[in-house]
Amino acid sequence: MKKQTIWILTILMAVTFIGLLCIQILYMKNMVEMRYEQFTQGVRQSLLSVALHLEHDETRYFLDQDASRMAATSIIAQNFSSDAISRDEGLKFSFTTPSGLEGDVTLKGTPDEITKIKGSSGNTAGKDYRRYRQDYQNQYNYQKGVVDDVILNIISRASERPISERADSSIVSRYLRQELDTLGIRVPFEFAVVNYLGTIQYKSPGYMPSAVSPDNMFVQTLFANDPGGKFNYLKVYFPTKKDYIFSSISFMVPSFAFTLILLIIFVFTIIVAFRQKKLTEMKNDFINNMTHEFKTPISSISLAAQMLNDPAVRKSPTMLQQISTVINDETKRLRFQVEKVLQMSMFERQKATMKIVDLDANLAIFNIVNTFKLKVEKYGGKITARLDAMDAIVNVDEMHFTNVIFNLLDNAVKYRREDVPLNLTVSSRDISDERLEITIADNGIGIRRDDLKKIFDKFYRVPTGNRHDVKGFGLGLAYVKKIISELGGEISVESELNSGTKFIIILPLTKN
Repeated sequence: MKKQTIWILTILMAVTFIGLLCIQILYMKNMVEMRYEQFTQGVRQSLLSVALHLEHDETRYFLDQDASRMAATSIIAQNFSSDAISRDEGLKFSFTTPSGLEGDVTLKGTPDEITKIKGSSGNTAGKDYRRYRQDYQNQYNYQKGVVDDVILNIISRASERPISERADSSIVSRYLRQELDTLGIRVPFEFAVVNYLGTIQYKSPGYMPSAVSPDNMFVQTLFANDPGGKFNYLKVYFPTKKDYIFSSISFMVPSFAFTLILLIIFVFTIIVAFRQKKLTEMKNDFINNMTHEFKTPISSISLAAQMLNDPAVRKSPTMLQQISTVINDETKRLRFQVEKVLQMSMFERQKATMKIVDLDANLAIFNIVNTFKLKVEKYGGKITARLDAMDAIVNVDEMHFTNVIFNLLDNAVKYRREDVPLNLTVSSRDISDERLEITIADNGIGIRRDDLKKIFDKFYRVPTGNRHDVKGFGLGLAYVKKIISELGGEISVESELNSGTKFIIILPLTKN
């Protein structure tokens, strides 16, 4: 798949996921706002209904008082044939005797006590009370709708009663629960009744002013017909309001989570696709380089074999010696390239197979430097060993350790500068925590900062511009990194373009 195609698919999928997430977030936001508005309207409607219930209760209270007083007045008037006037302290009625004398009599007491008085017919007022009471009750029920409007003007006296009697806390709590349940708002609440000064008259057991906020507090005026200086207010708040509001979108949480998981998987898939694309390109470069690396020694060996078929060459010992040397060198070169290719198998394993031994790193490096000196001098350079480590015994695989040093030295020769002689320095020193530091520095072309992070990646080769004499598979430094890690060490690199490169290897020293 082309890189451009991958980018197009990535952009389309990214836009799709972002759009889906935005829609979900917008939907959740609208759901919360709508739920909040419904909750607010429902609570306000419930509080208004509670206030109306309390007003109706008070109206019934005064109507019942008036009804009892009117009933008593009617009974006494019929039994005593006099005009009776109801008073707060009892009943006052006027009468005229047969001789023409007039007088007033006031009976103090409750209507029930007064109805026990016997009238002119010899019957007690109580016996007639039930009969008249039924007639009165029928008339009362019939005219109650008309009387209510009139009574509302009378109950201005109600503001003199204590608010605890006018709006009992248990009744308020029951009305609140009933009205909220009717509207489907089944959440706990706390309430308090306060006067116009803000003083709490009474409150529910769980009411805490410190927990109240403008967002969850609702206020309703009680008995709005009271004088302005005697207003009382019902304050209600809901401790679990947020939980109730967000419970309506709880079903969206799994959907949102699944979308995020899909987004993460999509991002991971795209990253893997780009890595595989890059790895494929590197492998193609590797195959091309490998073909070229194998082609040169094979061509040299083939040419030498053809020369051996020439009788004149076979007769010349000098020519035979030269051809033999060419064949031997090219065979070694070919073998070396084959070994490099075989090193790829190590990267497919979780752990390389090694033969660990105690090795004197100073001695091993000294031997490597002596062997490599001829190759460096061939290009007009020099190599210097500064082995200052007093304790250099490390626990390593000798073959792999030697290959690591050879690879780093070989890279220094490959990436040398043409305008200055090659100068290679290999050093060792002891550092803290019983570790050995090995440094390989050169004055070559250096590495750009962008490439420093990638040089240890498999198949990665640093671009060398117009230079065509640098061959390789991009496996050398990846191999070095893996071996050092397997040996429990660390490797780092410092480099400046056109100034040189320094590789720093740190290995643990052998204990005891």
